[in-house]
Amino acid sequence: MRTVAIANVRDECADVKSFTFSDRLCASAEPGQFVMIWIPGVDEVPMSLSRLNPAATLAAVTVKRVGEATTALHRLKVCDVIGVRGPFGRGYDISRFQKVMIVGGGTGVASLAPLVELLVKRKKEITLMLGAKSRDELLFLDRLTSLSRVKSRVVVTTEDASYGLQGLVTTQVENSLPKRKEFDMIYACGPERMMHKMFLLSKRFSVHLQVSLERFMRCAIGICGTCLIGRYRVCRDGPVFSSEQLLEVEDEFGRFRLGFDGQRLPV
Repeated sequence: MRTVAIANVRDECADVKSFTFSDRLCASAEPGQFVMIWIPGVDEVPMSLSRLNPAATLAAVTVKRVGEATTALHRLKVCDVIGVRGPFGRGYDISRFQKVMIVGGGTGVASLAPLVELLVKRKKEITLMLGAKSRDELLFLDRLTSLSRVKSRVVVTTEDASYGLQGLVTTQVENSLPKRKEFDMIYACGPERMMHKMFLLSKRFSVHLQVSLERFMRCAIGICGTCLIGRYRVCRDGPVFSSEQLLEVEDEFGRFRLGFDGQRLPV
């Protein structure tokens, strides 16, 4: 673990903040990898890296306030100290793909943001699908919709019709896939029920898919077993999984996860 000082705190949207810090290893991570963030005196929790700047050795995590640890983190200010371990896991694979769709729901967009920026640099053709319950919960909207260096298409949905199209982002994906069969890959991150719907659509339309899974993680190095899904350890074998891997665990994916005591909990 390294201790780092918080360099910047930014309010993003409802109950969501980004915390920037300087760390060479984190700043050089692959999009999709995660870190363990230690809040002194409280807990250590896994978080996706939401911004990567290797030149300035800066990285960031973006956090929704939902429990004790995230509430404590939200109270921290610039110059306060946190601990960081990582980066861990396997990120998104972009090596062979030119025309891609990116589907983000809620705070899952945090994991996808560095991927979008890397794809822009690599001049990929991007269709970006963003969804949230309301305009106040749309994360990184301005950051991700200002894609001017490549051909791009942006679709935004909100369940309450406060911005963009009304409804679920997966509905727009389902409407788009039959008309745009040229996609080489779909990347998705968000609530697991959303990603499970994406998995079903990827099978239906025979499109490759990568999703970033969230599970309880304590060790982050494959020892404790709290993040198991089938034969896979999410912390080591993921958090990004391909549609081929998801086929192996489709009896679990989108249905349940393990609690800290090993009991199955519904997703």
